Amino acid sequence: MLRLQGEMIRGGTSKCWIFDHHDVVATGVDADTLLLAAFNAADPRQIDGVGGASSTTSKAAIVRTSAEAGVDVTYAFAQVGIGDERVEWTSNCGNCATAVALYAVHRGLVPITSDTTTVRMLNVNTGARLTGAIPTPGLTAPDEGTAAVPGTDALGVPVLLGFQDPAGSTTGRALPTGRPLDTLTGPDGPVEASLVDAGAPAALFDAKAFGLDGSASLTAFATVVPALTVLRRRAALAMGLVREDAPVSHAVPKVGVVGDPVTYRTTHGRPVTQDQYDVAVRMVSMHAAHPAIGLTSAVALATAAATPGTLAHRVTRQTADGTLRLGTPAGVITARAVPAPDGASPTVLLHRAARRIARAELLVPVPEGRPV
Repeated sequence: MLRLQGEMIRGGTSKCWIFDHHDVVATGVDADTLLLAAFNAADPRQIDGVGGASSTTSKAAIVRTSAEAGVDVTYAFAQVGIGDERVEWTSNCGNCATAVALYAVHRGLVPITSDTTTVRMLNVNTGARLTGAIPTPGLTAPDEGTAAVPGTDALGVPVLLGFQDPAGSTTGRALPTGRPLDTLTGPDGPVEASLVDAGAPAALFDAKAFGLDGSASLTAFATVVPALTVLRRRAALAMGLVREDAPVSHAVPKVGVVGDPVTYRTTHGRPVTQDQYDVAVRMVSMHAAHPAIGLTSAVALATAAATPGTLAHRVTRQTADGTLRLGTPAGVITARAVPAPDGASPTVLLHRAARRIARAELLVPVPEGRPV
């Protein structure tokens, strides 16, 4: 057995195992092999590992301090397979970034010098730069708080998460093809799409093209996931993210549908009226309908909604102050764009909550073939 120290932290609506880079290196096993064994990725139930058998609970981040100016910590985000012995390293996760910020404060990776501590983070997967501002009253790292986010009734430490200059973080352009609208060929023929790169590359489609609207339940949206999976591949090629002969990625681009605001009920049965949000969105997470929305997807949608000519701009109720309310299956999530003084793309801010759940020593089965 290999022994690995880790912390399980809930960030927003995800659970993420956080590991120190030096502890991972000390095992003598490459990160893919280590995570696949620790999570029991081969089993769809992940019954013999620490994975939670869903896309929002089969996540990890490997963290280290940074010597780079303006960066406190770097982290590599891993989406670990479920019934699939593969780790995706091609994307970022805002909810896990929220967890990384709380981890950094508790582990002393950043100094606490005031009642609010800001952690400056660099995601090595994508090059994205983020900030996480955490209240540290009395110069102490908090263990609990009263912040909540749609998708869970659990409370946590409030974290103001900021995506800095998110446009073009992967491809170099907010619109990778140079166009606000493209046409992709899906299993049922051509479909209009807006391909955006902000926070993460994303392919957004009009819900009406799939017979849906902004009230679509997760069950209804799940019926179009196979078609969106095909279109994800077409979008990846159009955006230059993969070569024709490359394996299919289930992490990027993010893919989903947008629609006009309509009255609907959340997955918990709470009513949301059409005047309570500005655009409806349903996203895919790995192989399934996302129960809320990934934060990198929220950043991509906010960018698309502010870009004339895109499908998102077409269906979004525009606001004057840069605030965008997203109607997700879990409820309304608010993003706010703050103009950057240096001409960069606006920083996108989202209110999140995080809570440390466990500190543990994982006993990881020695991978087959490793000397003991």
